[in-house]
Amino acid sequence: MPNYKNIAIVGVGLIGGSIGLALRQRRLAAEIVGVGRRQESLDRAIACGVIGSATTDLAAGVATADVVIVATPVASVVDDVFRVLAAAPVGALVTDVGSTKASICHSISEKQAISEKQAVPLQQAGSGQQLDTSGFVGSHPLAGDHRSGPEHARGDLLEGKVVIVTPTSSTPSQTVARAQAFWETLGAQVLQMPPEKHDQALATTSHLPHLVASALAALTPPEWLPLAAGGWADTTRVAAADPLLWAQIFAQNTPAVIGALDRLIEQLQTARSSLLAEDRPEIENFLRQAKRTRDALGN
Repeated sequence: MPNYKNIAIVGVGLIGGSIGLALRQRRLAAEIVGVGRRQESLDRAIACGVIGSATTDLAAGVATADVVIVATPVASVVDDVFRVLAAAPVGALVTDVGSTKASICHSISEKQAISEKQAVPLQQAGSGQQLDTSGFVGSHPLAGDHRSGPEHARGDLLEGKVVIVTPTSSTPSQTVARAQAFWETLGAQVLQMPPEKHDQALATTSHLPHLVASALAALTPPEWLPLAAGGWADTTRVAAADPLLWAQIFAQNTPAVIGALDRLIEQLQTARSSLLAEDRPEIENFLRQAKRTRDALGN
């Protein structure tokens, strides 16, 4: 017996497609509907087996959903979540997979608060009822690939990986518990933290590495690429990801990314000074500390 009758995935790319594929492989949902803007992309997703059916009509796609996953670029998430909340059944769980959380989660909370304060309802489509955001909580699966599209989806993408759930002070505990249970059925380990704390941490562990990878790739002359070995390839791998998507991520987390970048520059300046001074013990100490931190990750 499936855990869910109907799950809708808005944005069936790598992450959305991997979620759909995991749900299908684990037989967790009776129906999995993909929602997108282009029928061609949705047809590819069906051909890849990551969803069972598809539509370009968001309202129709989420109309009977128990759970809706919004897997669109971060600049679109807030608008897409409100469109989903306006059309999905009352009580549906709605979450997203964006790499930034503070802007998304607080924009949704603040919009609801303004609506309630002004007594101007954000209407559900044709129902005359005030839009309720209590079914929404932000999420961020710490898994992915520099490649995009449903062709690269993997049913095991989330197995053993961390998914961060980011409730605000107004998020009902029941909604958080439902989101945690959903991600755990896909094999993920769930952590909870406030949206701001998430963004501060991810600025160092995800966003800054992408910036550094892009900088290293950009400064390498094309004629030196035949000399690029594994270290260069490993370090720059994520620079091959979608530039538009990452420009949006940087725009939504600029202060935290700049803070992390400043700390990196300080580290590099210290290392530069040690190299100029030919201070081998200090260089070895720097490398040893870095190795200790990297080894602690365990892979």
